[in-house]
Amino acid sequence: MYAPERQQEILRRARDRGRVDVPSLAEEFDVTAETVRRDLKALDRAGLIRRVHGGAIPAGRLDFEPDLETRDTVAAAEKDRIARAALSELPTEGSVIIDAGTTSARLAAALPLDTRLTVVTHALPIAARLAEYPDLTLHLVGGRLRHRTRAAVDAWALRAYGEISADVLFLAANGFSPEHGLTTPDLAEAAVKRAMISAARRVVLLADSAKYGQQHFARFGELSGVDLLITDGGLAPECVRAIEAHGTEVVCA
Repeated sequence: MYAPERQQEILRRARDRGRVDVPSLAEEFDVTAETVRRDLKALDRAGLIRRVHGGAIPAGRLDFEPDLETRDTVAAAEKDRIARAALSELPTEGSVIIDAGTTSARLAAALPLDTRLTVVTHALPIAARLAEYPDLTLHLVGGRLRHRTRAAVDAWALRAYGEISADVLFLAANGFSPEHGLTTPDLAEAAVKRAMISAARRVVLLADSAKYGQQHFARFGELSGVDLLITDGGLAPECVRAIEAHGTEVVCA
């Protein structure tokens, strides 16, 4: 088992049990205690757990939001697979919205150089990457820059998304579940996400399986409002069934 896979399993156990300890994890995964401590350190740095003496507890409803660089290192292989799978959801022509996020940024990086779509985004890293595409029409949505995500928020961004109708939205979320819907830590980010959902005819959520069941402060939609979820193979079959029961198709990359 690779380290990212083991870390996702540790995170799942922490949420299921309420607490995990180093000796038990080392025995369950047949690794050294030092290896487990490194895994816990990585998860703690990403804001997904909080380390306590001898183990860790889940972060639960996170008030702390990791920065972009930290989040980009978590579940990197899973995010790459999700981004590649999302390429098949691009229309042959027309317009797409790409939300701010580390997985959606990977989708932007994977776009073929000869892409002829119209792309709308409020995320500076995504816009900077796509600015060099010669045949792509890029619209950068403005507003107050939120440094934590390097994305535009507030009235200007909301007004811009209220004026368009795109074919597909590639959406990001910090947490998702049938019970709690789609959530993110920041109210201003949530408002922009709601506006994007209203501005698209088809909504594709890009989210790794570790985000399933997470609930954050700001709720911006129901899972039933998502046409397709692209996630990784770490999502349990019973979770897939629960999501599909709400009318959302699930693809595990």
